[in-house]
Amino acid sequence: MAFLSRRGFTTATCAAVASPASSFAAGKLAPDATSALIVVYMQNFFAPGGSLAVADGDAVIPLITAIATKFRTVVLTQDWHTADHVSFASQHSGRKPFESMTLPYGKQVLWPDHCVQSTEGAAIHKDVKIAHAQLVIRKDFNPKVDSYSAFIEADGKTKTGLDGYLKARGIKTVYVVGLATDFCVGWTAMDARKLGLAATVIEDACRGIDTNGSLAKAWAAMAKAGVKRIRSQALA
Repeated sequence: MAFLSRRGFTTATCAAVASPASSFAAGKLAPDATSALIVVYMQNFFAPGGSLAVADGDAVIPLITAIATKFRTVVLTQDWHTADHVSFASQHSGRKPFESMTLPYGKQVLWPDHCVQSTEGAAIHKDVKIAHAQLVIRKDFNPKVDSYSAFIEADGKTKTGLDGYLKARGIKTVYVVGLATDFCVGWTAMDARKLGLAATVIEDACRGIDTNGSLAKAWAAMAKAGVKRIRSQALA
């Protein structure tokens, strides 16, 4: 997960949230060979019962599974921390989870240890059954840099390689679902736009944290970046 200010979410105005005419696609959308679905962080640690659980996070799994059948190209993202990751409060003497500090790449929220490589918490939730998913993007394996977006790490310049993969597959549009709307889902969608892809968030296939108005601010920032917002019923 990630800190709110990285993409300027805290400065986006709620007035920028798109109106129904601009934020919801008209008619039915039929994903084709140039479309990909990105499923963000559907892991045990973020599901109910996990230490960084997103409320009602597992409720979207059946919908995500159904949506995935409409796409030829599906990518899963997986938080995959080293045990000594710099974003863990346990690695900084005297620091506690959810405190902030400045690291070489910028401001960092310190998290409880989570999604450590090969642990049960890091595993994709057992009910996420998308047999035709072609790629799992694992992030946070660099112990010195945190990573939120599926495309670009927290230093703002290091790519995960996902954009190259999608380009090689002829993908022009990504649809993003998963956890959490106002953090990793939003940043993934906005980085997709930054990299020249069309991006749509399927809002009922996501769940947000919504701390201190973060959800409204996230939608505002996404709208400003040109990210479209639909509900699953809009898909053919």
